[in-house]
Amino acid sequence: MLQAAKGYRMRRSKLYRYAKDAVTHGMQYSYHHRKRKKGDFRKLWQARINAASREAGLTYSRFIEGLKAAKVDVNRKILADLAATDNSAFAELVKVAQQGLQAKAAA
Repeated sequence: MLQAAKGYRMRRSKLYRYAKDAVTHGMQYSYHHRKRKKGDFRKLWQARINAASREAGLTYSRFIEGLKAAKVDVNRKILADLAATDNSAFAELVKVAQQGLQAKAAA
């Protein structure tokens, strides 16, 4: 327990009683934040996709709806990476989404 508390300040790193409390408290935070990190990344990806799709003339929700209508199965992580690094590939996906929306409206 004292080895896990190495780097903590004052009593928390020297005395077992205080180190135990500090380490267990830290473990609770680390568990919670590991779970929260997944949602944080999804929010980041959605913001990047939204910014890139708005430049192309679509909102995020319409873009995703168009991709689903066109039966394109690309996850948000890949879409966000394309939006940030490869504008031409993302522009092609926007065209596919627009065609999917038109086909959905026609049906």
